[in-house]
Amino acid sequence: MSIKQNLQTIKSSIPEHITLVAVSKTKPVSDIMEAYNAGHKIFGENKVQDMVEKYEQMPKDILWHMIGHVQRNKVKYMASFVSLIHGVDNFKLLKEINKQAKKHNRIIDCLLQIKIAEEDSKFGMSAEDASKILFSEAFSALKNINITGVMGMATFTDNETQIKKEFNTLKSTFDSLKSYEKFNFKPEIISMGMSGDYKLAIDCGSTMIRVGSSIFGARNYSN
Repeated sequence: MSIKQNLQTIKSSIPEHITLVAVSKTKPVSDIMEAYNAGHKIFGENKVQDMVEKYEQMPKDILWHMIGHVQRNKVKYMASFVSLIHGVDNFKLLKEINKQAKKHNRIIDCLLQIKIAEEDSKFGMSAEDASKILFSEAFSALKNINITGVMGMATFTDNETQIKKEFNTLKSTFDSLKSYEKFNFKPEIISMGMSGDYKLAIDCGSTMIRVGSSIFGARNYSN
């Protein structure tokens, strides 16, 4: 199957309101261009440096999503063009994104990363942390970011019951935070679900899925 065929297969199997982020991390520009030429324009990278390099080489109507863990000192490199930052897991990072967005006269869309997995290795904040941030005066002072929803990563397991439980946790967190809506918090997006579990994620209320290997084939980590 070609990248184009893989994309068409996935797009035809998901509801129209679902946003598909093609996870292009570790993939060469040639592969991403194949997806782009097939009409896809939303790509996700997990390293800022890789995203910057690809941004510079590729068409400028691409929407680049930062889906990996973000270090504060790297925000400045992507602030001029990044479309959505998925992994915002603390207030200091939010502040830095706001600062860098202001320099470029932009408002950068972000998702709050909620920790739903039981694994210690997964980043994210608790639902309580998220509500504290959204309620705080310090958050209200941030004029150059817009929180558009939440993101979460389920435990890496074959146990579907557990994954479903974690996805449901993210959906209920989103629903409870929704009442805090204000000028810089307009929750619409629930980003959850990857190649192996996106159908389950959609059933649990996801509006945005991050799919890599089902589009581009298995990842090559050796390069």
